[in-house]
Amino acid sequence: MVGIGYRKDFAEEFSKNTLNPAFIEVAPENWINVGGYYKKMFDKALEKYPLFVHGLSLSVGSPEGIDVPFVKQVKQFLEETKAVEYSEHLSFSKCENAHLFDLLPIPFTEDAVKNVSKNIRQVQDILERKIAIEIVSYYSPIAPEMSEIEFINNIVSEADCNLLLDVNNVYVNGFNHKYNPKEFIPQLDLSKVKYIHMAGHTKVASDLIIDTHGENIIDPVYDLFQFTMELMHKDIPVLLERDFNIPELNVLQYEMDKLTTIKANALKKYKNAIIT
Repeated sequence: MVGIGYRKDFAEEFSKNTLNPAFIEVAPENWINVGGYYKKMFDKALEKYPLFVHGLSLSVGSPEGIDVPFVKQVKQFLEETKAVEYSEHLSFSKCENAHLFDLLPIPFTEDAVKNVSKNIRQVQDILERKIAIEIVSYYSPIAPEMSEIEFINNIVSEADCNLLLDVNNVYVNGFNHKYNPKEFIPQLDLSKVKYIHMAGHTKVASDLIIDTHGENIIDPVYDLFQFTMELMHKDIPVLLERDFNIPELNVLQYEMDKLTTIKANALKKYKNAIIT
């Protein structure tokens, strides 16, 4: 199943069945307590599509802990919408009362592993469900004591949470930090991957690309997606992200169809290999 982020930008067109996703995704921060016209449009979409929820401001890396009242709001939203999955970013976006409005990287340190794991466990206890944590793009490591792969695997293990594998983020990080994404992905605990994100990025220099979600997916990222799906051996939900510079909706449908085809071919290849 391949879904798409549900956005107010194209809510009206969406209601006309211009797109045909298997599910939709929203950020809870954009929809909690929303009423009026867009709430009616959203409710109409929920009648047809399963909902995945992907947060922006949980800030599991904050040293002061999580915002418990906010997590309780999220829990209510998940219950009201019958959300299938809740995911968040392996990042921090606030410190004390300062909201930074960005997804900042967390230092790859043992102290950070303990703090983030504690925060995730508390969130899961409140929500009474596991969450999936996304591997984020970053542009400069901060005082690392361990590798990125060790950092991610240690948190997933200690927090006992699931993993959201953003294939484009791994491609971006591999390009910017000069490592091979096809060597990175197999080192993850793929049994913990419950959700995959796909998106486009922007190349701003010969040695730097930025994770923008504002461009079409490029062929090397499709290739990395195919590589990833051939490792997974199961039908993982995949989301197409497009946050701005929204193209004609037929372009988005083309990308969803291409992701669906790649995924189906990878699963077929695996099943044929078992038979033979």
